[in-house]
Amino acid sequence: MNSQTFPQPGRDAASGWLKSYYFTRAAVAVVWFAAAFTVGKSSPPAAAALLVAYPAWDALANFVDAQRSGGLKLNRSQAFNVAISTLATIAVAAALTRGLHAVMAVFGSWAILAGLFQLITGVRRWKIGAQWAMILAGGQSALVGAIFIKQAIGSATVGITDIAPYAAFGALYFLISAVWLTVAQARRHASGGAA
Repeated sequence: MNSQTFPQPGRDAASGWLKSYYFTRAAVAVVWFAAAFTVGKSSPPAAAALLVAYPAWDALANFVDAQRSGGLKLNRSQAFNVAISTLATIAVAAALTRGLHAVMAVFGSWAILAGLFQLITGVRRWKIGAQWAMILAGGQSALVGAIFIKQAIGSATVGITDIAPYAAFGALYFLISAVWLTVAQARRHASGGAA
């Protein structure tokens, strides 16, 4: 697990891309969270679509990010995340036929694995900046995944609103990283650093 190193222009380019990427991911997570508590809460078909869309979006986002950051071969942790999230998308769709406890079990397993690979990606990108939030997000994702699995084997009613806070915390971590990178970039520009 090698940490990526960048000369200043490369670091600024990487930072600029990640800033946009993190803002986008935060915005999508907020929209998903809002949809889960509105149409998802009142409409089972909408909830099903949202539950399938969540890991599908994660797979797409990780794929695009990896491609913009040197390709999947250079970003193995994200390549694994793309594969895991794609499998999770298929598994969620299949689990919906068995009930929401089965869906919760899939989400739990996915959150653990995706969180660990997000943590690894954050460590690899440490020198770009703002990765402490991504590392925390990855660790929390793994922890929440274990909670989801516990809920899945329990008898209490579960639903999309039990998963929605996971998206909200994801949005918060992405937003923190985006703002952190924005401030760091502004400081570099103010001190005469490369654009």
